[in-house]
Amino acid sequence: MQKQKSSHIIVPEGLTKVLLHACCAPCSSAIVEWLLAHGIEPVIYYFNPNIYPQEEYEIRKQESKRHAESLGIRWLDDDSADSPTPCCGYGHEQWREAVKGLEREPERGKRCEACFYYRLLATAKKAQELGITWFATTLASSRWKNLEQVNAAGMRAEATLSNQQSAISNQLPHVNFWAQNWRKDGLQDRRNELLKEYGFYNQLYCGCEFAVAFGKAVASDAAHGIKATPASALPNTTWTSCVGGPNKG
Repeated sequence: MQKQKSSHIIVPEGLTKVLLHACCAPCSSAIVEWLLAHGIEPVIYYFNPNIYPQEEYEIRKQESKRHAESLGIRWLDDDSADSPTPCCGYGHEQWREAVKGLEREPERGKRCEACFYYRLLATAKKAQELGITWFATTLASSRWKNLEQVNAAGMRAEATLSNQQSAISNQLPHVNFWAQNWRKDGLQDRRNELLKEYGFYNQLYCGCEFAVAFGKAVASDAAHGIKATPASALPNTTWTSCVGGPNKG
């Protein structure tokens, strides 16, 4: 059974707390605001080993942490050597192994699917570790990403963890993926407003090195007043940006 909180965003019955995988502060800002306004406690989990180079990873991480701290909500990452999740610290080399052989895949191709699954499986495991029975992702807020791919990766992560539990007959709680289109109910516009209010750093590419070249092209276009072309309309591109353009605020 489900209860509808608004015209498009549907909250599963009994959900009061969620582990929210956050790709960056801009993409999580409006979602977190909505959750808090509707009585749901978000715990932000920053797990993004796809981001390259490490300096970029650190900038985005600190912005995500700053956002959480400003709201007094819990924020987590895996930058410790004793992390129980699949990848600890920056973890970019482990991520590279997870997408090995898919480097030349196009935007919204198999590399993106593998990347989403890798990150959401880690999120599912972290949720189980924390005793949080629901997890979601800000990846579902981006108009640059294929929502079906994101949701499929989340459901696959849920199923993988469930099968692993059955195989070892452990008593850990089952975790569920909250598949939701976070672009609805004005959240995309609110995201852009919060971007300016907080003065967030706003990246021009999703993070991986396969996206950097196209991100530079978008930045060049923006500097010349040229409207960015959605990556889905560009053949053979490897860009997977989670943003809609530069921060002009």
